[in-house]
This record gives sequence, structure tokens and C-alpha cells, in this order.
Amino acid sequence: MSDVSRQNGRATELASPEPSIQPADPKVTTEQRGKTVRWDRILLQALRYIAIALVTIIFILPFLWMILSSFKTQIDITTSDNMFKFSPTTENYQNVFGQNNYLLYMFNSLLVAVGSTFFSLVLGLPAAYAIARYRVGWLGVVLLTARIVPGITFLIPWYIIFSRIGIIGSYWALILSHMLVGLPFIAWIMISFFESLPPDLEEAAQVDGATPFGAFFRIALPLAVPGIITASIMSFIFSWNNFMFSLVLAGDNTKTLPIAIFNFISYSSVDWGGLMAAAVVITLPVLLLTLAVQRYVVAGLTSGATKG
Repeated sequence: MSDVSRQNGRATELASPEPSIQPADPKVTTEQRGKTVRWDRILLQALRYIAIALVTIIFILPFLWMILSSFKTQIDITTSDNMFKFSPTTENYQNVFGQNNYLLYMFNSLLVAVGSTFFSLVLGLPAAYAIARYRVGWLGVVLLTARIVPGITFLIPWYIIFSRIGIIGSYWALILSHMLVGLPFIAWIMISFFESLPPDLEEAAQVDGATPFGAFFRIALPLAVPGIITASIMSFIFSWNNFMFSLVLAGDNTKTLPIAIFNFISYSSVDWGGLMAAAVVITLPVLLLTLAVQRYVVAGLTSGATKG
């Protein structure tokens, strides 16, 4: 009797249906995931815009303050609590161009910057090409050493050498001194550009009868134009803003803009309005030049970043 009851109980257990598990609604899950992903993207995009706005404000605010201060009087700059509340005046710019002969200083800076950049390109481009194509290791070591050693290390030897050959205070002294930084800088930038160019094009040109120099001038240089523009702009900006070399090696007639700005700083006071106007005069040409060739600079930096 007990065996029959056990068998009936087991049969009942086997016959009883198990509780069914309802599957999750795929539509609800997909919608929830879509909303989550959408909000994550919105949040990341908002954080990105906030970061860009903060960085933009940090970089633009000093420049904006400099421009506004160049149109203020000394009293407005030192005592005004409101940055935007003042009576604009052009007296500072009249002082810059009328009394301090800043047009001459601007010409000197332009001549030195263009001259040092030009001669750095003439020597730096073949050097970079030789290092990239023919693996001239010793030349790369020399350029790297010039890049590592601080420029102030060469000031005393320069001064002695330039004094003996009689070019202290001349444009040549400034151009040659600025080339010490511009030449290695241009060479090291252009090495990556020449390495990224396929050598098959130059080899094909040489098969057609071109010399190595011909392949360099007719094939490599035209393809490396974005890099050349980038290196030239960087070298020009360094030379335009250089203060230390011009302070030691410039003469009365060859002063550049960064040196001439000292005319507004005296022992007991600082002409902040004139100083800000002079700073605008120094900054504005380089800023406009950079904005004008921005797309070339960006193309140059990206095209030299990879090889192949």
C-alpha cells in the first residue's frame, strides 16, 4: 500500500506543471538602453563643451584685458574696479608710434624674423632630408645637442666672436643667433615629414634621370609644403618674440619689439597703458599670421604625425 502511494505521489509531482518564467520584453530593454546611451552622450558632450569654454576663457581673458587696458588711462588701469567701464583713449597708441619710433622696431623684428627663418630653411631642409633618407646619424646628434643646450649658454661665446668680427649691434648678429634655435627646430620637425613620404616617388624620379638633388627639389619639397609652412611659422614666432638674444646683441638701431617695450618701464613707475599698447602691437601681427595660415599648420602637424 505504501509503495502504491509513493508511486502515485511521484506521478503527481511529475504531472504538475512547473512555474513558467516570463521572458523580458525586448522592446522595453532596447528603449531603456537607447535612453541610457543617449543621456551618456549628451552628458559627455556637455562636459566637453564646458571644458572647451573654460579653456577658451582662460586663454582669451588675458588677451582681452590687454586690449582693453591699451585704451585706458593710467588711472583707469590702476584704480578701476570694473573691467569694462572706462572712457577709451588712443593716447597710448599715439605714444607708441609717435614718441618711441615703434615702426623702426617693428621693421627690425620683421627683418630678423624673416631672415633667420629663411636661412634656417635653406640649411635645415637639406639636413632633415639627409637624416630621413640617408640616416646621417652624426648630424642628428649635432642638431639634438643644439636643441637640448639652453640658448643662454651660447651668449658669451657669441658676444666674443661677434665682437672680434665687428658685427655686434648689426642685423647679422641677431639673425645668426636666432638661427641657433630656428635651424634645429625646423630640421627636427621636417625629419618626420620626409620620413612619412614614400621613397618610391623619388626612386622613380631618379630612374627617369633625376639626380638626388633634383628628386629632393622637385619631389620631396613640394610634397612637404604643409610641414615647411608649419616649421616656418613656428620659427618666425620664436624669432619675433625673442628677448634674450636681442637684449645682449642688438644695437640702438637694431632693437626689436620685445626690447623696445622696456621704454615704458622705469625705475620708479610703469606706464601700463603704453605697455599694453606695445604688447598689442607685438602680439597682433603674429596672431593674424597664425589665423591666416591655420589650416596649413593643422595639415602640417597631422600629416607629419604618421609614417607610411
